[in-house]
Amino acid sequence: MRHFDLVIIGSGSGNSIIDDRFADWNVAIVEKGVGPNDAYGGTCLNVGCIPTKMFVHTADVAGAPEAGAGLGVDLERHGVRWPEVRDRIFGRIDPISEGGRRYRAEGSPNVTLLTGEAAFTGVKQLTVQTADGPQTITADRFVVAAGGRPVIPEIPGLDQVEVHTSDTVMRLDELPRRMIIMGTGFIGAEFAHVFSSLGVEVTMIGRSGKVLRAEDTDVAARFTEIAARRWDLRLNRKIVSAEKTGDAIRLNLEGLDGAESVEAEKLLVAVGRTPNADLIDAATGGLELTDEGKIAVDDTQRASVEGVWALGDISSAHELKHVANHETRVVRHNILHPETPISSDHRFVPHAVFSGPQIAAVGLTEQQAQQRGVEYVTSTQDYAGIAYGWAMEDTTGFAKLLADPNTGLLLGAHIIGPQAPTLLQPIIQAMHFGLDARSMARGQYWIHPAMPELLENALLNLPLN
Repeated sequence: MRHFDLVIIGSGSGNSIIDDRFADWNVAIVEKGVGPNDAYGGTCLNVGCIPTKMFVHTADVAGAPEAGAGLGVDLERHGVRWPEVRDRIFGRIDPISEGGRRYRAEGSPNVTLLTGEAAFTGVKQLTVQTADGPQTITADRFVVAAGGRPVIPEIPGLDQVEVHTSDTVMRLDELPRRMIIMGTGFIGAEFAHVFSSLGVEVTMIGRSGKVLRAEDTDVAARFTEIAARRWDLRLNRKIVSAEKTGDAIRLNLEGLDGAESVEAEKLLVAVGRTPNADLIDAATGGLELTDEGKIAVDDTQRASVEGVWALGDISSAHELKHVANHETRVVRHNILHPETPISSDHRFVPHAVFSGPQIAAVGLTEQQAQQRGVEYVTSTQDYAGIAYGWAMEDTTGFAKLLADPNTGLLLGAHIIGPQAPTLLQPIIQAMHFGLDARSMARGQYWIHPAMPELLENALLNLPLN
């Protein structure tokens, strides 16, 4: 049984913990290395943020003919060379993943890379099912950063049809004529944008009455209106069963108007993700779990066992790469400097949805402010009300701000429209550093006519005391 100074489970953000300061440590990195979601580098690199945004950018370009028509420019999309699109994207990503694996396996003399399914078999004891047989290892310290995986719901017949998730759908052999997307969250919304922009007929199915229902209610309502024009949107539906019919997949539904069915050549299930704490048998390792099945941690990322930390999707309420990276820096410091631990800052966590249109948000939604009894005022600025919005002929986008009426401190921001994630960044900065709305609006120049005027006007319109 080998003993290490440090064992890291997962090669996503956890891989970044090891730097030159660990040169004299005996470290093991454990990576499952079986499916596409287990390739070296984790979810973001291989099946998440990076490849999806490369597909999104391609989809945005492919959508230019539709956008140009309203501006008096006649464009034509002659076709989409899907294998070329797919291979260009993964032709860049796969070598990075393999290079990362090779570097840890061959270029880090103090690091042992163990590949295989792993599970705790005791407190600070892990057994890895490697190609050479099971290896049991122990360590003084563990970092659990094993991520999560897509959820496959229990629906009669679903196990009898071909099901794709975000792990596999980007590597399709060819574009289908039709695709059903099960789920109305951000993963479903992004892939609906990608595939519909590339010419696929998309049907989206959701249990609730809105797409992106976790967003601010005004943003979700606007996005749902737009989605209904772009895709065959079936909301307030329960999926009763799935079956194969010829070359297609049929889902049988129940809705407000009774029974119905939809068919397509491909099915993408995007109903959420679940943490991998069960796969590594975290409970046997003595690690306390939350009601959601995540590893419970305190604000220093420390788990319930002394000398064990967890980060990223397996423990965080925010399943976002920028959060995992932040937590990685916290864990690294706390491992190296246990006498002066620091805490993760999750006060103002932003997120974005790269669909069509884009969405970005930080802080409280209006419904959250109401539920929590927070005093607030709000203002909304349409893209159509600023000069650059005129230039784009945008008629649907807007920014919505919430602020404390007395202090002017921003409580939340929600943007739907072009470049929303980029536009949101000054608001994130203001919230982190306590810049009030009046100072932000009046205390600096805003370039005219540029997109940030959307925020300038929204800030000026807040009815502060």
